[in-house]
Order: sequence, then structure tokens, then C-alpha cells
Amino acid sequence: MEVQLIISFLTASLLLSIIPGPDNIFVLTESITKGKKNGIAISLGLAMGVLVHTAAAATGLSIIIQKSAMAFSIIKYIGAAYLFYLAFMSLKEKKIELTLVDDQVQNKNNVAYLIKKGFLMNVLNPKVALFFIAFLPQFISKNGFNITLQMFLLGIIFALQAFLVFFIISILASRLTKYVNDNKFWKITKWSKVGVLSSLGMALLLSKK
Repeated sequence: MEVQLIISFLTASLLLSIIPGPDNIFVLTESITKGKKNGIAISLGLAMGVLVHTAAAATGLSIIIQKSAMAFSIIKYIGAAYLFYLAFMSLKEKKIELTLVDDQVQNKNNVAYLIKKGFLMNVLNPKVALFFIAFLPQFISKNGFNITLQMFLLGIIFALQAFLVFFIISILASRLTKYVNDNKFWKITKWSKVGVLSSLGMALLLSKK
């Protein structure tokens, strides 16, 4: 597996984790309203959920890639279309107003419960499963080691960087609020997301595996 592919994957993953979306906005809100420990616990659950989607994508897609070039081509085009769809939907996203009450109540929920909550949020989201099916294959090398192991490695890398990003968001939650509520910030991040998803879709469309 080429180092360049891993670096490209890590760069794309970091951009996708940093750009505001349902998961990191939820972590941010929970961290501010209920404490950073809550945010960190939920972040861990979300990251663990990534591994489930990785396992599903790795076991299914690896068989398809190895056994049927035509089937993989169909999945490739569907995956590219889905990434373009996500880019289009990002254009229609509206700014999220993060409003917080002054008398914030620190909710000391059980850590295990919060991890489970984040885990189920991720695992039960079919959009995440579709995204991984579209995202992972373009960073797989046929000349490398076992394709299933490559996908598991990429999934672990994605989970680790996502947890790191969400962990930082939890720690810096109070300082990030002003940026999330800034119109200029939302315009920049919206077009960044459109650019990243469109680039991934085009890369997958043009890939020759």
C-alpha cells in the first residue's frame, strides 16, 4: 500500500472531519452545554461506530473487487454519483445557529451510556455506510497487500483521526462557538465541503482499479 495513498486518505479524512457536519456540531453542542467529558465520550462512540462501517465495507467490497470487475465498476459509478449528490446537498445547507442558555447545566451522564449513544448514532446511520462504500475503494491499491486488510487499515486511520478532531472540538468548544455562528465561516466551510466531496467523486469516477 503506497504511502502517497495513505497521506491522501488522511488529508481527505481530516478535511471531512473538520468541516461542520451533524457529528461534529453535535459534539460541539454537547461539550458546551453538558461539559467536555460528555463530548469526549460521545466522540469515542462515534469513532468506534466507524469501525463497524469499515468492517461491512471491507468484507463486502473486497470480495467484489477481487471477483468481478464489472460489479466493482457499477459500485464505483454509484459511489461517485452519491459523492456528487452529497456535494450538491452541501450547497443547499443552511447555517446552523448555535444558541446556548446562560445557565448551562453540566449533565454528568454515565460515560458508558454516552459512548453507546455516539456509537449507535453512527452505526444506525445508513448515510455513513453509503459514504464508506463510496469513499474507501479509491484509496485501495491492487498491488498492495490483502484488500480487506487495506480497508481495515484505512478505517482505523479514519476512526483515529475523527476521534482526535472531535476530542479537540470538545476541549475547545467554548472558543469555537463564535466561529460556528459566523456567516463568513459558514460560507467558507460550505464551499470547502462542496469542493472536497466533488473532488472525491471525480477521483472515484476517473479511477481505474
